[in-house]
Amino acid sequence: MTKHLVIGSNSFSGQDFVDLLLDDPDNEVIGVSRSPENPDFLLRYKQRKELQAFKFRQFDLNSDMSPFLDFIDFERPQIITNFAAQSEVGPSWDYPGHWFQTNCVALAEMIKHLSGKDYLEKYLHISSPEVYGNCKGIVTESSALNPSTPYAASKAAADMLLKSFSNHVNYPLVTVRSTNVFGARQQLFKIMVKTVISIRLGKKIPLHGGGKAIKSFIHIRDISRGELAVLLYGRIGEIYHLAPIKGVKVRDVVSTIAEAMGKDLDSVSEDVGERLGQDAVYEIDSTKARHELRWKPSVSLNQGVDEVVDWVEKNWRQIKALQHEYIHRL
Repeated sequence: MTKHLVIGSNSFSGQDFVDLLLDDPDNEVIGVSRSPENPDFLLRYKQRKELQAFKFRQFDLNSDMSPFLDFIDFERPQIITNFAAQSEVGPSWDYPGHWFQTNCVALAEMIKHLSGKDYLEKYLHISSPEVYGNCKGIVTESSALNPSTPYAASKAAADMLLKSFSNHVNYPLVTVRSTNVFGARQQLFKIMVKTVISIRLGKKIPLHGGGKAIKSFIHIRDISRGELAVLLYGRIGEIYHLAPIKGVKVRDVVSTIAEAMGKDLDSVSEDVGERLGQDAVYEIDSTKARHELRWKPSVSLNQGVDEVVDWVEKNWRQIKALQHEYIHRL
């Protein structure tokens, strides 16, 4: 058996990765998040008939680090995947210290403790293309870091911290930078789910900067498959991009969702001012993962949109009762 520890298992990306790991009967999976386990309709792995190979524990890395590190030493996982982070760009301007506390300070304490542990074989760090700033042109894993927001700066700092441990104390690091994930069970304030909810409620979705920014939307299961490939076949110390070949304008994505729900773009959206620090283009080159890992996306944008619409429709009673906007907490 291989024991996996997935930090941030309540997150959209974390819960899908847990589900993928559980496809392999030789995996034992421990999920950790700062909040209690989410309702079943937000967790793909909860749709399984049995979960004997999975257990969940609640720890907040900002306040429970000491007992959490004791827990890790007791469980001795061979593989750790860390999704835990403050991840929203806009609010990072208001609370930059919170972003650095979670994404750097807490991380540094955990990494220092894990360095040299004989049970740890691989550590998968989930980074972000935000560290590059405006992803225009050909952006590879060796492109210079040029963060343009507090969130991006905190992620770039985390990446450099981990790189130093990987280079000098043989920390078993592999890193993934993936573009805009989407799919069923995503946070309700994210653009795709938010658009479906807004249309259901008869509200208009705000298109920042007219929705002209180009984003590289990719289905969450394609990202999870890529992350698993990096764990299985990726080289220690290497960074791997996971992204579609080409991005699409945000307004075109909203238009696709509107069409799937029998609406048109003008009736469901309104143009508003651009977000502070918004990068015009968000495209990265994933040739390395495609060649070395034989990975490529398999879920089309239209397939993913249909899945999101169907998920919201089926779970509308629960979704309607929840908070639809981002609420910040340290």
